[in-house]
Amino acid sequence: MRFGSSGVRGLASELVGRASELYTEAFAWRLLSSGVQPNSPIFVGRDLRESSPTIANDCMGALAANGFQPIDCGVIPTPALALYARNHGAAALMVTGSHIPADRNGIKFYNRDGEINKADEAAITQYVTERLNVHVSPPIPLGTNWPIRHNQAVAAYRERADNLLEANSLSGMRLGVYQHSSVAAEFLVEVLQLFGASVVAVGKTGTFVPVDTEAVDPDTIARLKGWVREFDLDAIVSTDADADRPLVADENGDVFRGELIGLATALFLKADTVVTPVTSNSGISKAFGFEVRRTKVGSPFVIEAMEASYGAGGVVLGFEANGGVLLGSDCTVNGKTLSALPTRDSLLPILAVLGTMTSTKKKLSQLRELWKLPVCASDRLQNFPTESSRRLMDNLANRDSLQQFLAPFGTVDEVDETDGLRVRMRTNEIIHLRPSGNAPELRCYSEASTESRATAIVASVLKRAQAFASQTIEGI
Repeated sequence: MRFGSSGVRGLASELVGRASELYTEAFAWRLLSSGVQPNSPIFVGRDLRESSPTIANDCMGALAANGFQPIDCGVIPTPALALYARNHGAAALMVTGSHIPADRNGIKFYNRDGEINKADEAAITQYVTERLNVHVSPPIPLGTNWPIRHNQAVAAYRERADNLLEANSLSGMRLGVYQHSSVAAEFLVEVLQLFGASVVAVGKTGTFVPVDTEAVDPDTIARLKGWVREFDLDAIVSTDADADRPLVADENGDVFRGELIGLATALFLKADTVVTPVTSNSGISKAFGFEVRRTKVGSPFVIEAMEASYGAGGVVLGFEANGGVLLGSDCTVNGKTLSALPTRDSLLPILAVLGTMTSTKKKLSQLRELWKLPVCASDRLQNFPTESSRRLMDNLANRDSLQQFLAPFGTVDEVDETDGLRVRMRTNEIIHLRPSGNAPELRCYSEASTESRATAIVASVLKRAQAFASQTIEGI
């Protein structure tokens, strides 16, 4: 098990049982040491993975064994769970592997103020390391009855959505909802219909489907394109498994990338400060009317930078290249107060994008052209061993080796090592390599003048990375 960009992750088979109990015990210890009183409620949610009910039960049993009152919120969007816990001044944990493959899972932890930070992660990891071989009592059996608050938590999240757009503001729009195995599959349909949209639900699955909003696979893109033609849709929206990251496709079925979603949300909320990782489009700058602060990849880093921005006042917003939006401060929307929710949320950005379409009377593809950002592409090598990533990044830390590796793309000009290696070539094209913090994957991002060029760069760089791992690139 290890902490990644959001929560602890690992193989589901290894997380079930002792591991999930031990990490939850460490979380309980951390809460107690920070002043949370025994017997306090802790809200627990989960996604639709096959392993999630068992892991959630393990977690709730461990919470009870350590003096807390677990509250079962069931299958629920992560931001809905986080909002409900925040409203009640309570801690929470969410059993989800987010977008990673079905054989993996994870746990996201929230203290009373929101997501745990890197110091919390380090303390929990140290506790787990020290307690690995300590005997514990058998887990509480699956099926134990815990207090349930699912309906109340979802209702609070829906009420928040009610204030984001005016009544019937989506009237006349035909929208698709790609449901797959998202916890927000039905919720999204209901919310969009609430604002007057004509909604077509597509792609519902009975088995778990990992959807990575930052690297949408070709098969999914083909399905999106097929659905917009078949149903004459203005857009298709969806989320990842736990609904904290949005997926939006335009009227052609082309993915509306995460940084575009974030930009639309920042403009929709009239943000004063935007915090976003270095992987987000380089064209997002103060030219749009807000200050931009860059961070490493991962919601804890974005939240930390947002907190450092609060003294400046105004609306503070964070977003990531995967589309997840974090609202760091209260703001006013349609004359009503929208409270801060400093964790990844998919609903706010989806409605912000759709609201921008209606207010500008432009199609999504036209918004992309309006903002004139550099064209980006991204993809990943799955099942790429962590050791291979480490060896590659160590090798490329040498400037000569980096230049040799990227020679087909020109001359290296600048290197940013904030998170991985982000290289600006003399052509002004950008190539960014970064090992994933959530799974054995290597990610590549690029910026170029055209989509075909950006996509080709990503494919070629990942091919060279794979060849390096196999030691087939002569001279490297």
